[in-house]
Amino acid sequence: MTGFLDPADFPFVEILEGNARAVRDDLDRLLTADRFVPWPERMLYDEGWDVFGFYWFGDRLPGNCAACPRTAEVVERVPNLVTAGFSRLGPGTHIRPHVGYTDEVLRCHLGLIVPPVCELRVGGETRPWEENKCLIFDDTLEHEAWNRSEEDRIVLLLDFLRKPAADGGRAPTRTRPHRHLEVADPNPGSPGADSRCSG
Repeated sequence: MTGFLDPADFPFVEILEGNARAVRDDLDRLLTADRFVPWPERMLYDEGWDVFGFYWFGDRLPGNCAACPRTAEVVERVPNLVTAGFSRLGPGTHIRPHVGYTDEVLRCHLGLIVPPVCELRVGGETRPWEENKCLIFDDTLEHEAWNRSEEDRIVLLLDFLRKPAADGGRAPTRTRPHRHLEVADPNPGSPGADSRCSG
């Protein structure tokens, strides 16, 4: 059973892939300051999973969006956006098998830095990421990810509603602790203060 969906069925994919270079430029500048924060749910991995968020369950994180303005502009063009951010897997990192928190959203990864032997398994199918290309999948199916290379793997990660909500598209409420992160910066108001993201 596969949980991957055809990116061609989602018009916003063209926007993401067409602006991948601009997003990568933001990422490269961000990496010089390294404002990523560790994913806190350590039961899912041993080390090497870090994130930098732009949207958290529908709430814009202004400090981080200001640090990466082109990326913020691009993700804001995704209809029914719930969560968005950069997700980094360090060399040798394995995210253990787990399931998502709600069936109201689908997940998109835009590959930005993708060395060899980095893959994502969803259900019974495993696929590699590709730079400047999107993968879309249903994360309520069991999935896991690994980076068996000696370099970082970084994607732009987005959750979006499967269909607009009856109340006007309000983001779903977090109901499980599994994969979503909220980390408060010790210096509120700094460019890295909103380092919250979906894993």
